[in-house]
Amino acid sequence: MDLLKKTAKDIKSITIQGATKIAEAAIKALEHVAKTSKAKTKSQMILELEKAKILLYATRPTEPLMRNSLRFIVANAKESKFEDIDDLRKLVSVAGKDILNKIYAAKKRIGEFAGNKIEEGMTVFTHCHSSTVIDAFRHAKSQGKKFSVICTESRPLFQGRTTAKELIEIGIPVTMIIDSNVSAHIKKADMVMVGADLITSDMNFVNKVGTQNVAYGAKRVGVPLYVCTDLAKYDPETMFGKTEEIEQRSPDEVWKGAPKKLKIVNPAFDVVPRELATAYITQEGVLAPESMLDVINEKYTWITYGASPKSI
Repeated sequence: MDLLKKTAKDIKSITIQGATKIAEAAIKALEHVAKTSKAKTKSQMILELEKAKILLYATRPTEPLMRNSLRFIVANAKESKFEDIDDLRKLVSVAGKDILNKIYAAKKRIGEFAGNKIEEGMTVFTHCHSSTVIDAFRHAKSQGKKFSVICTESRPLFQGRTTAKELIEIGIPVTMIIDSNVSAHIKKADMVMVGADLITSDMNFVNKVGTQNVAYGAKRVGVPLYVCTDLAKYDPETMFGKTEEIEQRSPDEVWKGAPKKLKIVNPAFDVVPRELATAYITQEGVLAPESMLDVINEKYTWITYGASPKSI
């Protein structure tokens, strides 16, 4: 199996998970396609890149960081003046590395900004697993702050176990709760800190299923909720009326061998209304939901590069 197909398979099966790791793997797979291409002309090369992009797009519907990155790279190759195949290969490689550097730098800054929000003695509530949120906890720990975390198990794939294990390794006290016990524990927290997989044009955010319950619970008891997200997770296609597809996972994840007449609904994500978020913690700082789009349009035009009504 070649690298492209293997990467697509691994993303779809959640062998590769997490927005940063998925974008990284997809960019490297696209670079591999360019590097190994047998194309003789620019149009042939672009066709190969477009096919690879479409294959990777189809793996997970809620991965704008990957989609924005791949769209930018392919659009650059398509609109460049280069006709030589080797020049196009270099362009794909350089563009890919440039985006990855942006992603890595953003992740580091978000972790620092979010870590600064955590104060001595706090209890922080989190849901599922976000490497960016873990970075925030790690940064706060490096500042000498003593705090604890409550995390959910995050059924049905139990990503909360990854969160718990990583926090134990860091040396942060952590308590895991079952998902259905959120309301009893969230009132014990001083803040909620979650990641995001996607930001829509109206600044709602999409995250692991169960996040909406956490957000409503936090709002009810007056606990602030901060969303740690790279601005590149904004989905520009929602500007053109696209409704974000919520991935439906296999029923086997919930109950393998369930009765045949039983219908099992297993969505991977929730759409959380922006009014439930206190603020978004981004690489540009702590932003109110209503100011996000202005910052994206001013400083992150690469995110929307190549996006149009035709792309949805």
